[in-house]
Parts: sequence; C-alpha cells; structure tokens
Amino acid sequence: MNGSTTNPAFLFFSYTTVAAAGSCKAYIPHSKPGPSYPNARRDPGKGIQIKQLNNMALSYLVWMLLLSLVGGLGVEGVGLACNWGTISTHPLPPDITVKLLKDNGFNKVKLFEAQPGVLRALGNSGIQVMLGIPNDFLAPLASSVGFAVKWVSQNVSTYVSKYGVDIRYVAVGNEPFLKTYKDSFLQTTFPALKNIQAALIKAGLGEKVRVTVPLNADVYQTDSGLPSGGDFRSDIHALMISIIKFLSDNDGPLTINIYPFLSLYADPHFPVDYAFFSGNSTPIVDGSISYTNVGWPTDGDSNANLQYAKKFNQGLVNRILRGQGTPKRSDAPDIYLFGLLDEDAKSIQPGNFERHWGIFYFDGTVKYSLDLGKNKTLVPAKGVRYLERRWCVMAPEANIADPNLTESINYACTYADCTSLGYGSSCSRLDTRSNASYAFNMYYQTMNHQKDSCKFSNLSVITSINPSQATCRFEVMIDVGKHDTRATSSSAGGLQNLAIRVIFVLILIIYGGVC
Repeated sequence: MNGSTTNPAFLFFSYTTVAAAGSCKAYIPHSKPGPSYPNARRDPGKGIQIKQLNNMALSYLVWMLLLSLVGGLGVEGVGLACNWGTISTHPLPPDITVKLLKDNGFNKVKLFEAQPGVLRALGNSGIQVMLGIPNDFLAPLASSVGFAVKWVSQNVSTYVSKYGVDIRYVAVGNEPFLKTYKDSFLQTTFPALKNIQAALIKAGLGEKVRVTVPLNADVYQTDSGLPSGGDFRSDIHALMISIIKFLSDNDGPLTINIYPFLSLYADPHFPVDYAFFSGNSTPIVDGSISYTNVGWPTDGDSNANLQYAKKFNQGLVNRILRGQGTPKRSDAPDIYLFGLLDEDAKSIQPGNFERHWGIFYFDGTVKYSLDLGKNKTLVPAKGVRYLERRWCVMAPEANIADPNLTESINYACTYADCTSLGYGSSCSRLDTRSNASYAFNMYYQTMNHQKDSCKFSNLSVITSINPSQATCRFEVMIDVGKHDTRATSSSAGGLQNLAIRVIFVLILIIYGGVC
C-alpha cells in the first residue's frame, strides 16, 4: 500500500492487483524459483506474509483514516504513473520502454534500484522518476554519511546533471518493516533515510529531490476492523512517528504499498467486489464515512486473470480521469500502477502470480484494452526484435508414458518460467502433451534457442508452427543480442539481490501538502 504520515508533503498508496491464468500440473515444481539472475529478488520474504493477511481485508481502509488524521494534504499533480521492474531474463530495452511509457501517457515512474541503462534512457524524457534503494544498502547507508554521499553522487547527481533525468524522489528501502523480515532493518532504515537526506542537501538537491520510505500495509493494525481503530504496530510505533516527523520536516512523502489481491489470495471469502470501482459492494460504515473500494494482476492464480485486471484498472483509470480522491480526501491523487511489464525471473515465493503484474506482457504487447480518455487506448511497444519464430514442443512420436517425461518437465520448469501452467492460470487447461510442450518451449526460449536447449531425452522437436492455443501463449523471447539491454545495477558499488520474485498491479498514490 508498491506501489504501490504526520506531516509528509504527500502520501503514496500502493495497491497490488493480480490476474491469474492456468492450473498446476502435479509435476510442475513450485518450490524451485528458477534460474538465478542478478537483482532477481526485490524483496525476499514478502510472500511469507500471506498467512498473516487474513485479518487485513479492511486494512487499506485504515490508511484512508490516516489520510484524514495527517490533515491538509494537497495534490502534487494528477498523472499516470507506474512501477518499472526489470527482473526479467529478456528485458525490454530501456529506450523502447521509455517510448512505451510516453506513448501511453505515463509521466511518472518508480524504479526499484539505480540501473545505468534505464536511467540514461529516462534522460530528457519528461518523465518524473522515483529512484529506489534496495534493502541491502540500508546498513552501509546507515553507518556512513560518506557512503550516502557517494551513492547520491553516483546515482542521483550524475544522472540529473549529465543526462537530464528528472529524479523527484529517492525511496530508501522497500517495505523494510515487513514482519517476515524479523526486525532485520529496524535499526538501519531511519539512519539511512537521514543520511540520504543529508547527502542530497550536500549535493545541492535538497529542494528538488525528496526522500521517502515505501512501507508495507502491515505497519499498521486495527483492533476494531475499522479505519477509526487503526494505528501503527506497537513494536514500531515510536519509530514510525519519528520517521513521519522527519519526512514532514523535509517535505518528503510517506509511501505505502497495499495488496488487496493478497487478501483474496489468503482468504477465498474476501469480498471481491471491494477490489473494483463499480460501487456494487456493500459499504463499510465507520461513523459518518462509508468505504466501498480497494483494488487487482493477470496470471498465476484463479483470481489473477485478464478480466479482473481490466475491470480493476479501468475503474482506477476512470477514477484518475475524474480527479477523484478518497472518502476523506477529495483531492485527486497521483497513482503508480504495479507494474508496467511482466517479469519472468521474479521469485515465486509469494505465489505464481508474482511474475504477472504487468499491464503489458514482458515484450510490451498489450494484455487488454484500457480506455485512457480522449479516444486513447493502450498501445504496444514499437521496435522490439525477437528471436527466430521457432518453438520447442513435445515430439509427435514421443509417448506421454515415457519415464523421462516428468523429469524433463521438472528440469525445464526449474530454469524457466512455467507459472502460467499453475492452477487457474492461462495454460492450466492444456493436456499432458501440450503441457510438456509449454515447459520445453519456455526453457528453449529462456536459453535463447541455444544448441541442445531443445533436447529432452528424445522427447522434443523444434517447430515453426505456433503451438499457442486459446488463452495460452507460447512465447518467442526478445533477441537481447539485437538490443542494448544493459541495465546493470550501479547503486554505489553495485547491488546484486540474489534470487527471484513475482506480482501484478501495484499502485502508489501521492498526496501533496503538509499535514
């Protein structure tokens, strides 16, 4: 709540929505996240919190109350915004992605870490940037102002002055007080925040670039189940008040990530109508205020599908176009959707849906139409170059009773993304032969059609006939060799988050003004 509060200049709210497709075959491994890629694990441990979400169905409402408590929040400016994640085996080139953003009217973007190729592409683009710092950097940033100065110099000052990147915010950490982190970042987050602020001031950027801390919705609690009963968790209450006062004193926003989909994922009895903006759900009455809506992804779970995702996002866009705020704040918020593109190398620890948060597929193709107003709708990325149109499928003569079949599929899905085969997902209705073909092809594509990447114990063959069927897409990957896709992390010495992760439509809402 990512995207997706005493006196911060604005508030960011982040709702996560998920759309799933396909159903899990017994031999598709869920415990193995796949190949290891640099920066593949943006926030390990987030998925573990799902067991804690049964009591969070109304938790987003608490933040609506907090908006009223912090007082007088103005609007920083309404515009389309999104989270741009890059945890992908075949990332869409940064220059093409920036053009995709502009073509679809996005003028704000949140990055999870400093990546040279991405930042250079955003230079002189007219797009405002929130630049994230991963949790791994909190300890060194907290222990040394000099380290913070170096980080700001390398990742903010350089790109602002040399490349014309419009960096507006630095997001220090990502959900550092998540319960599943077991207090790992309690002692380092606030000192890191203060040191980054000091470094920005030293660099002469204190008035242009503001600091923030993206927090998970579990930083608050409500004993009554109503917003009016909400408060910060007792174990971090004093710390949160200190952070909020600091943000307020420095005109910095508080960023909150809310994941309504996870409430439904954890509790099938969660009132799904609250996720949409149709006004059909029964209002929750808290004194004189009624609350009716939350927020939705597109694959990896039965509730993560194109239909729900479109319904949620269209309702959200309509709300933005109307300039509509919250029950306690009529001012129109800025909204960061989570996310822009699917990311096939994210950890699936939270669930298979984690790789399918994008409003676009991994290559920038449109998943579903959205009316953006003024006769505009989503348009796909242009100039994408692909590998040769070839697919790896189960050989016609191969027998589904072959004793090597299960092992071959397991191997393919260990090193490639098979989440669309999961229960309720887009490829869940495939028969055994097609299921194997999907697994073989994902491995073949992930390995860039390398020699021997379509050899599975004589069970597979390469074809030029597209095997896609119904809702199940058999992908052909981006040819990264034909694009400059370099986006190596340079966050003050180079951070490499190890492993993998997943999501869908994260939304961050920004409110301007002082509480």
